[in-house]
Amino acid sequence: MPKIAADGQHLTVLNLFSTDAPEKQVKLLAAMREIVDSAAYEGWISSTVHAGQDKPGTANFIQWRSTEDLEVRYAGEEFKHRTLPLFGEITTSIRLLQNEIAFTQAKPELGGTEISPDRDDYTAIELFGVAEADQEDLIDALGTSQEWLVDVPGYRTHTVLRGLRARGIEGKFVVSYSQWDSKEAYDAFRGAPEAHRSPERQKVDARVAALSTWQDENTYRVVHTRAAGE
Repeated sequence: MPKIAADGQHLTVLNLFSTDAPEKQVKLLAAMREIVDSAAYEGWISSTVHAGQDKPGTANFIQWRSTEDLEVRYAGEEFKHRTLPLFGEITTSIRLLQNEIAFTQAKPELGGTEISPDRDDYTAIELFGVAEADQEDLIDALGTSQEWLVDVPGYRTHTVLRGLRARGIEGKFVVSYSQWDSKEAYDAFRGAPEAHRSPERQKVDARVAALSTWQDENTYRVVHTRAAGE
């Protein structure tokens, strides 16, 4: 199963697709599974497909050897004339995000961060817009400044991705990818009244709100994964 580590060894691509109906999500997932199962691109390492939970949509967490390998894929006839038009027909937005892992944290007993349909993680992906001058501060606010999350009931892991470049959004961005025991645990954490939040959390929340220019999120379950050579 793919592992997430802030070791600088891979380009991490997060492709986020939104749609407006559950049946279109089913079509998206089928198309993505077909692409992943036939992938044999130079420099492609792994792809992990996620199904939207709170809102219809999908996410594909992809590891590539380099930006150059990815750009060869984007320049290919199949991607330009089959893949993009197909997704364009059944989505309301397409965001192709190139990132590097800036921070990752897991509860000590987990021994690291892994993503797989064999696990039962309830996954939240939050996307934040940010001014270029504030990107590193936002990464710190979402990462190192939230080490206290290990003591939150239901929390498993979280990873912060530094946005490098993207198709489908303008400007700089940061991504938070977190794993939880269940929807109930995640909803309880996110929905806690401000008065019930620790002073440390209130301070971090205020900092994130001040640094980010916009925010979008959805929750997911991992449904399929494949790595090169499988």
